[in-house]
Formats: sequence, C-alpha cells, structure tokens
Amino acid sequence: MQHYVLGTAGHVDHGKTSLIKALTGIDTDRLKEEKERGITIELGFASLELPSGPTLGIVDVPGHEKFIKHMVAGAAGIDLVLMVIAADEGVMPQTQEHLHICSLLGITTGLVAVTKTDLVEPDWLEMVLSDIAEFLKGTFLEGAPIVPVSSVRESGLQDLLIQIDRTVGTLREKTDDGIFRLPVDRIFTMKGFGTVVTGTLISDKIKVGEDIQILPANINARIRGIQVHNESVEEAFSGQRTAVNLQGIEKSSIERGQVLVRPHTVWPTNRMDVTFQYLASNTKKLKNRSLVRLHTGTTEIMARMVLLGCEELAPGQEAFAQLTLTDQDVVVAGDHFVIRSYSPVTTIGGGRILDPLPAKHKRNDMKSLEDLKTLQGGTFPEKIAVILERAGFEGITYPALAFRLGAHVRRVREALEKLYTNRQAILLSGDEASALSATWFTHLENLLVKKLETYHQTNPLKEGISKEELKAALPASVSPRLFNMVLASLAKHQTIVLNKDNIRLSTYA
Repeated sequence: MQHYVLGTAGHVDHGKTSLIKALTGIDTDRLKEEKERGITIELGFASLELPSGPTLGIVDVPGHEKFIKHMVAGAAGIDLVLMVIAADEGVMPQTQEHLHICSLLGITTGLVAVTKTDLVEPDWLEMVLSDIAEFLKGTFLEGAPIVPVSSVRESGLQDLLIQIDRTVGTLREKTDDGIFRLPVDRIFTMKGFGTVVTGTLISDKIKVGEDIQILPANINARIRGIQVHNESVEEAFSGQRTAVNLQGIEKSSIERGQVLVRPHTVWPTNRMDVTFQYLASNTKKLKNRSLVRLHTGTTEIMARMVLLGCEELAPGQEAFAQLTLTDQDVVVAGDHFVIRSYSPVTTIGGGRILDPLPAKHKRNDMKSLEDLKTLQGGTFPEKIAVILERAGFEGITYPALAFRLGAHVRRVREALEKLYTNRQAILLSGDEASALSATWFTHLENLLVKKLETYHQTNPLKEGISKEELKAALPASVSPRLFNMVLASLAKHQTIVLNKDNIRLSTYA
C-alpha cells in the first residue's frame, strides 16, 4: 500500500487549521500560545480517511512570516500541497513564498482551497477565483482544482474531499529504493513509554526492535515502539507520519533537526555540492560567497555559497555551487533544499544536493563542473563512476557509495557487479566490501612501474626493492590490500617479478 502526506500552505490567518479541523475533526493547534494568539506557531498533524480507502497524513504548517522555517520543515517529505487562500484577502505575500518553497522542495502536485467564502459576496468570490487562477499560471498548480469552502458553514467540504482523493490518485507510485531517514520535527515524553520523536519517514522502512543512530549527535538507540496515525504498528513505511518510541534515550539529548538513520548508512557533512536555482522574483544579483540560510529536512543552518563557474547569479539563473556549512547537516544525494537570505530573511532559491560529502573544489575547474553535470543528469553507472573517481585510492564502501548517490545499497551492488564484469571498477574484498575506480587501479599500476624504474636507475647494482620500501614510497591512502592486488596484477601480466619480499621489473636483469 502506498502512503502519502498532504501539507497545507498559505498566508497567516487564511484558515488552514480551521479547514483541517473541519475535514478531520482534529485541532492541530496544540500549544497554549497558539490557542491564545489564534495563529499556528508550530507544525500540527492530523490524518484524513479518503473516500477511496487509504488514510492520508496531514501536516499543517504555520503561515506567519516569522515561522516560515517551520513551514519549510513541514513541507519536507510531503507529496501534495493544499494551498489555502482566504476569499476576503486573496493572494498575499506568504501565499507566494509558500508556493516557491513547495516548488523548490520538488512538490509537483496539489490543489487550492479558497476559504472564508461566508465573508464575501458571490461577485467578489468570482473575482478572487479569477485572480487565483491567474496567479497560478506558470506554476506547478496551474490547472489544479480550486475549491471554494467555508469551515464555519461547512460548505464545500465534501467537494474538497473528493478533489483531494482524486488528486492523490494521480500521484506517481513511490519507489522504495532510498536510504531510511526520519528527520525529527517533534520530541516529547509519554508516561510509561519515555522519549518519543515524530517525523515523516522519507524513504525505505523501519521495524520495532531495530537499532538506529541519531545524527549528527551520533547517539545509538533501539526502537521500542512505532505509531502511525495514533495506532501501534510493527513497521512504518516511506511517506508515513511516524512516531517512534526510543529505548533508553532522554528527551534532552535529542533536538529538532536531528535525523534517525540506520547505523553506518549516512554521515554528517559540513560541505555539499548542489545545483542551485535563484528565483526570478529576486530583485538583485547573488554574489559569490554570500552568507545564506540553508533549510534541509527540519534544520536551518548558516552556510557560505560558493558559486562554481560564475561570479554572480542574476534573478532566474541556475548554477552549480558548493555550500560550506557552519554546523553539520544530515542529508543524502538527491535531497531538495531551500535557501533564504541572511538579512532580510526571505526565500531566494533552492535546489538539489548532488554530492553530500565532496572535497573542496577550485571554482572554475572544468573537470569538477563536468562531474557535477554527470551527477545532475547522467546515468546511474556514470554517477557511480564520478563518485568512485572522487574516492581516489581509498575506494569507497557500498553503504558510503549509496549515501553519496542517494540510492538503496541493493541498487548500488547490482550496478557494481556489471562494472566489475566490464572491468570499469575493481572490487576490494575484505572485512567490508568496497569499490575502486578502474582508472585509479591503472594509475597505481603505472605509478608502481615508475617507482621501480627510478629505483633501478638509482640502484643499478641491487636486484630489486623490498615490498616494505616500495609501499612506503606510495601515497598513504594506498591500503596494504590494494597494494598487494596491484602487485599481483603486475606479476600476472609479467610486468614485474616477485621473489619473496623482493620486487623488480621483468625487463631488469
């Protein structure tokens, strides 16, 4: 069964929370301050049974500008958006910003609810509906259903429910080939159970009893229980709003923005290669090395944006960039992100992560730019080749390669088997299987031959060099395992002669 999450979006006080309560019977405003002020401050959650059968998870997000980062957190992981626009006010600033954020986070499906229709005359409503249709032109919501409703009179709710059900039916079936992650958006304690965290399960699945890791804090824990839609389950799947009861962990040790992962499948990072889209609605150019606010999952981190291949970006332009972060983030390749300016704080763009753990690049290095083009639009084997080349002599383990490609390790293993057969990659067997680029293997073979040639020229009276001395002359990143594999390969092709601990070129007598 497929599991989907709907997120609300829209300007403050346009009736998002009231509409969700009218549809589901659940008041998503749970904080005392929210009740007193009458506006949503934190994320709220509900579930909705659709006429066709499945239960839809709902994330209700704040509309106020000051709480926009919570909106970004809520939008991460949703499958379709319900854009809420009040009939008495029409399109407002946060309407536009929320629409930008949803688009930047890769959301491509949704519908519009025009609320508070009980406050306007029919002629005014017709004008607002026309304005909204015009506003949506050129966006992913162009042509989407626009449903007038009133939460007070409970009119239009059935029509909206039907349209939500139909829209969910158009969603593409999810492929469960990602890496398990659950970004934490709430932490609380339950008497008799202990610490509970909630979030949207981004990919894969998780079971009761499994060990997990909390990053970037690097805390290990075990899953004591799982709830989905307030019901205890043994297993949670991609797309589900999930509450996880963690065994033996204090609430104070976990923070919003941290991420639950399987141990040794994801690694925190301070640097990432990205493709970045600078919104056309911006009014000035973006300079290289601008300080920005990076939003991924449920985190906000300050970052320096280093533009690659250009000095600045004009509104509407795209570019490759490398983000250098002030704190560690937990992401994988393929994740969407949103960028907001440092001051004044507004949404200026976003994009996708191409490599979550790269080395530092020279800004105008053509090889780096070509690699990024491959990581953006190349085939899966071509992307593997780029990451293998970036890994150098050290090679890379299967889980680490999967992390840097944003794919399930099973898919990586299958692709590598074909590359091994075609001699495009080399398997480094050992305690943990890892892969090496065939290019680096050949490079090391050539390096060894050159080292031997130099040694023979410098020491003409010696029969050869010891393995220990030859290994010491190589880069430290060359492991003993790789060193012995290259020696065996050169000996097999009769390029060198191995005599116990002594090595010489076969052409040297």
